[in-house]
Amino acid sequence: MAYPERFIAPMREDLTQYGVEEARTPAEVDRVLADGTVLMVVNSVCGCAAGRARPAVGIALQHPARPAKAATVFAGGDEAAVAHQRAKLKDYPPSSPSMALFQDGKPVFMIHRHEIEQRNPEQIASMLTQAFDRFCVAQ
Repeated sequence: MAYPERFIAPMREDLTQYGVEEARTPAEVDRVLADGTVLMVVNSVCGCAAGRARPAVGIALQHPARPAKAATVFAGGDEAAVAHQRAKLKDYPPSSPSMALFQDGKPVFMIHRHEIEQRNPEQIASMLTQAFDRFCVAQ
């Protein structure tokens, strides 16, 4: 069962304030991932999403080399979109929160919850920006 929208709306805004686009349906996930380099974040209500993952995304997206797009699905909110997103990451175990970098619809980099839980936002952002430097162009 999904969380009530009034409960998770502020957690959604924690990412959309950085220009991260929401993908709430499987069709929106497909549209976002269709081409180019995309950071896809699986957002969640847990403390490590609030105190670590979401702030790390905000820091990382200030980096000169970054994906053409950043988008998010919300675990416990966008259930069909999250399931569709996870199907695209079939070679990785499900994780929320998590962050995956896609190129032309294919995953090329992933950060799992266990990697988020043991790091602070700056360390997570550093992991992301290293991936951005490898897979993205400066904007």
